[in-house]
Amino acid sequence: MKIAWYLPTLPSVKWQIAKQLGVDYAVAALPPERYYMKPWDFKAMLYAKQSLADAGLKLEVIEPAPPHYHIKLGLPGRDQEIEIFKNVLRNMAALDIPVLCYNFMPQSGWYRTSFSKKGRGGALVTCFDNSLVEKAPLLTEAGCLDDEQIWDNYKYFMDRVLPVAEECKVKLALHPDDPPIPSLQGIARIFRSAENMDRAMQLFPSDYNGITLCQGTFAAMGENIPQVIEYFGSRGKIFFVHFRDIRGTASCFEETFHDEGMTDMKACIEAYRKVGFDGIVRTDHAPIMAGEGGDNPAYEMLGHIFATGYLKGLLEERDRHRNNYNK
Repeated sequence: MKIAWYLPTLPSVKWQIAKQLGVDYAVAALPPERYYMKPWDFKAMLYAKQSLADAGLKLEVIEPAPPHYHIKLGLPGRDQEIEIFKNVLRNMAALDIPVLCYNFMPQSGWYRTSFSKKGRGGALVTCFDNSLVEKAPLLTEAGCLDDEQIWDNYKYFMDRVLPVAEECKVKLALHPDDPPIPSLQGIARIFRSAENMDRAMQLFPSDYNGITLCQGTFAAMGENIPQVIEYFGSRGKIFFVHFRDIRGTASCFEETFHDEGMTDMKACIEAYRKVGFDGIVRTDHAPIMAGEGGDNPAYEMLGHIFATGYLKGLLEERDRHRNNYNK
């Protein structure tokens, strides 16, 4: 497994911290719009990749995907978004960036009801409580959309985008819905279970259609994470890993430090070894720790420094046992 950090594409102290931790790989969003360049322009993406490369960091995953608000809701304008999506894939191929992490969460993306719940030692964690949003008003011009309507929008998207991904040899890594609840403010969230994620893989069988195995989201589904890893990993469908954990259920949970959640993280690492996963894993959502400003919930630095050390320790323990077994 190759450890990466989620990094900005403009120079940042995070670049230095990542390298000091022994991290050689980067996951990054499309670059910010600057001067006359759109984030998805080849030149902007080239500058982003080379800036990271100059700092000793290899850009392996683009996350999140380009704008696809209209695609998910099936609104006018989705065809224009699909063309941008295709161009991003072509640019990634030209720049040798192998994985695009995208989601199909309409309207909201990942959703929390608080970013300041106190966790261990007073660290601030994100949490979600569905009882606080069940009566929220509808927010989109699309109105209410049920499961089949969102599935139809997903099929429309994949019919047009997957052939380009296959042509470009860029892997599409679908992230599950976070939180994995049936609907949010009148809009269905179809990727709320391992079963539905598998349905997407079977609807579009391809070496370039796979998943982002976000451990925290699958944990909120109530899934056994090592078993999920073995199921999708044995089929070659894990393209990218988010290493994080939670405590609770899909309807009410809080995120945790990586060593204190409800998932057996050691068993997860062993499961990745068993299926031969050798791709990118990044530490995901970490608590805000003492002394941090908290302007970037889940993505301040200290919690990720801790998580990286914890992950490296688990990987070294796995390798030690494997080496002893092979003697």
